[in-house]
Amino acid sequence: MTPVGVIGLGIESSCDETSVALIRNGSECLANLVHSQIEQHAPFRGVVPEIASRAHLEKINTLYDRALVEAGLSTEQLEYVSVSVRPGLVGSLMVGAQFAKSFALVTGRPIIGVDHLEAHLYAPCLEGHRPEFPFLGLLLSGGNSAIFMVHGPGQLELLADTLDDACGEAFDKAAAILGLPFPGGPHVERAAAGFHPEASHRRLFPKLLRHRGDAPPAFSFSGIKTALLRAVQDGSHPVELLAWDFQDTVFELVERVLLRLVQTTGITRVVASGGVLANQTLRVRLEKLARESGFALVYPRSRLLCTDNAAMIGALGYFLRNTAFQFRDLSFDVSSKRYLPPARPSDSLRP
Repeated sequence: MTPVGVIGLGIESSCDETSVALIRNGSECLANLVHSQIEQHAPFRGVVPEIASRAHLEKINTLYDRALVEAGLSTEQLEYVSVSVRPGLVGSLMVGAQFAKSFALVTGRPIIGVDHLEAHLYAPCLEGHRPEFPFLGLLLSGGNSAIFMVHGPGQLELLADTLDDACGEAFDKAAAILGLPFPGGPHVERAAAGFHPEASHRRLFPKLLRHRGDAPPAFSFSGIKTALLRAVQDGSHPVELLAWDFQDTVFELVERVLLRLVQTTGITRVVASGGVLANQTLRVRLEKLARESGFALVYPRSRLLCTDNAAMIGALGYFLRNTAFQFRDLSFDVSSKRYLPPARPSDSLRP
């Protein structure tokens, strides 16, 4: 039986995950297949662009065929294709874009170009949460750490950005400093869980950006890496304590910046996503902050939906149909840079 509703195809290939998904009505995932390249990149402790793009080429057709089988659908039943077009590795993005263009050329279906970062904020739609605008979008991933005010699909206003490294990148580098495997996030969290601080424990590292005063809210994670390296070189602290203090210091800044923006904008709906949200410690801390501060918090419960996946691309594509993001021809390009449209400045934000 053919599922009722608008069924779309999502394609994600912005970095080192090849993913194909089939989505109904922007809210139901009929198939979401992800091929991870972690093992291929692990020896380099980072993503190698040439390896990534080649792996996408090798896997994307197979994943598409498998997705159709899993969902029990045919190509003719798909009504649009949405694809990541920015930001990311250009070679990797090109693989997904070319697949989408080929699909559109053969089927005559429209293509919706999706900003990968914005798509993360629509991942909760696949777990029953319809977007309520405006909301604050907290994005913490390997390549980005930012908070947006989201006025509607394709309408993002950047409120806070990182001054240097992204949160996920900092965890990867911290893991390397501590001698832990790649990718770093899960291993740092696991090591941190082995330390149980007493009430009198004093954090090894100072609060990040503690002297910014009334400067615009921002993230910064380069200093904590340097401090961690010096602490490791000192040799007087166990790995578990170092991991705990690193993680605690990073998450304290995340909480502080988020709370400041909730208070200054008056927006009490927060959507959090990105690979770092797979961290259980961060989830617990944000839930506690939401309860104590009176704002509603939504994030993907599925860790698969926190990381890069095509389901979120398909979901956002559904909401972007019939907008300027729907390409009328096949000449569109991909970009390594994120897209921020002109947005209404938030009058409630203090300078």
